[in-house]
Amino acid sequence: MTRLTVSLLISALLLSGCGDSGWNPLRWGGGGNRPETLAPEGGYETVGDSRPGIPQIISARWEPLNEGRLLVATGIAPTKGYHHAELVTLRPQPQGRISPDPDGVLRLRFVALPPPPTDEAARLPANPAVDSITVALTLSNTQLAGVTQVEIAGASNAVTLQR
Repeated sequence: MTRLTVSLLISALLLSGCGDSGWNPLRWGGGGNRPETLAPEGGYETVGDSRPGIPQIISARWEPLNEGRLLVATGIAPTKGYHHAELVTLRPQPQGRISPDPDGVLRLRFVALPPPPTDEAARLPANPAVDSITVALTLSNTQLAGVTQVEIAGASNAVTLQR
């Protein structure tokens, strides 16, 4: 019995080396339609975020976390009503992944949507003391491994933080 099992096992191993032929037992169950790449169908999204940059960045700072750092940026808009503020990568990247450029600089944009022109908030000037916009981005130690500095760009200015 063991001779039969060993001989069948050796035969299966030899046939599995047949590559893409029909003799390969690993392809008998319909496994012949393997994708050539792991990229999603249609490729990765290459269009960046279309929201405009926040008009003025006031400050940026690091806050320590157990497994990384929290990047906190504060900006001010000319009018009240800016919403959906976020820090996004300047270079489009897959969802949930953040990596620096080859030079070790993580380039981010501070973006927010302005209020619609017909909205009453669009006519009211913003008060810097109470109408500042604060956003945060959590970065793990793994994501920070290749980062030497972070550049956050708005519509009119940019802030640089060293790691």
